[in-house]
Amino acid sequence: MVLVTGGTGFVGSYIIRELIEKNYPVRAIRRSNKLPFYISNDILDKVEWVEADLLDPVALEDAMTGIDSVIHAAGVVSFSKKERKDMYRVNVDGTANVVNMALEKNIRRFIHISSVAALGRKEKGAHVNEEKKWEEHKSNTHYAISKYKGEMEVWRGIGEGLNAVILNPSTVLGFGDWNTSSCAIFKKMYHGFRWYSNGVNGFVSVEDVARVAALMLEKDITEERFIVSGFNMPYRNIQDAMADGFGKKRPTALASPVMMQLALFADQIRSLATGSKPLLTKESVRVAKSNTYFENDKILNALQGFSFTPLEDAIKKACEKYLGTINATQA
Repeated sequence: MVLVTGGTGFVGSYIIRELIEKNYPVRAIRRSNKLPFYISNDILDKVEWVEADLLDPVALEDAMTGIDSVIHAAGVVSFSKKERKDMYRVNVDGTANVVNMALEKNIRRFIHISSVAALGRKEKGAHVNEEKKWEEHKSNTHYAISKYKGEMEVWRGIGEGLNAVILNPSTVLGFGDWNTSSCAIFKKMYHGFRWYSNGVNGFVSVEDVARVAALMLEKDITEERFIVSGFNMPYRNIQDAMADGFGKKRPTALASPVMMQLALFADQIRSLATGSKPLLTKESVRVAKSNTYFENDKILNALQGFSFTPLEDAIKKACEKYLGTINATQA
């Protein structure tokens, strides 16, 4: 049986779907009764759900009893200062607790879902592979720092005998709750966001991340990390593809440093007025301006025959599903 932490999260829920479709028995941790609406009930009904907090070792012990393998997908993705404390607690302390319990329970296989953010980022960008070492730099977001520190707990566990690998997805795209994580990019484009950035980043389909995680359960590889990134593309190309998928006008205004600051200020005012989360933060703007290229040779060599879904196809499919949800809500 496989335990998936963060089972109701964006990546975790797709990992569950992949495992169920491969006939794995799955137990998954959730923090509330709310289940992801974007995953079929036929899948969710086959999961043994347990409510547990990663900061509660007793609950974790119960959740991990009788488990063979763990895919640790729980984590907070945020660039908001208000959520920073909780993000560090979940991404660092929570990961430490999961690792400790996996060691205590003699878990056979441990897959940690991290992020390319944990490899660090430089303002002017660079080509990044698995050999990159973390460097303190002002371009590293607090999210990146929290994921890096969480990884350190996994490496500690490996040093203590944990059979584990670390997966580092780049920006994950797909159909999910567009009020959270990277899905918010779709929401911005649906509502006619007219600014584009000329930065470059790595992107990957959420379904590909789930496929890689499931395939890694079957490998004997340990004490390794793998970048999981399909393609490096300018943000503008991603935004254009989303606009096309929604039948909206493509963004036409280059977000210069001055315009980015104005957009950031306007979004903060909107956030205060509505009580909603800001779509833009200083950290997210900094990331959008950088040019970072992620290499994926190592994962492709490890998983012979695996190939990444073209981003244009993944974005088109996701846009169709978002539109279907919107139309169903309005009907």
